Amino acid sequence: MVREYVDQLSALMASATSGRFTGVHLECKHFFSGAAVYADGRICLSLTPVGFALKLPEQSRNTLMKERGTKPLRYFPKGPIKKDYVVLPTAMVKDRRVLRRWVKVSIEYVLSLPAPCRKGQ
Repeated sequence: MVREYVDQLSALMASATSGRFTGVHLECKHFFSGAAVYADGRICLSLTPVGFALKLPEQSRNTLMKERGTKPLRYFPKGPIKKDYVVLPTAMVKDRRVLRRWVKVSIEYVLSLPAPCRKGQ
């Protein structure tokens, strides 16, 4: 089942990025019960049983939550909300132009954040 998510997310990313991010290492990997994309080692989006989620700056999250019918990311019904993420509705994910725009915002945002700390460093 997880392989399906990795394959689906890889295909979505190929469509959404197709050569637009030179100099950025994008990697799609297994992530809990789904898949995630990392930009230079920083997680920026995921595809799991709860949907396609992007890590976005606050202003972008607020815009999407008000205008586009997105929802906050929550992995379990009563679990905590992952505050930096929004889950896009299927219609937005299927719209290549819209998907490209928000994937770009997500990648640029995570690249602006401090690099993740590596264990043992």
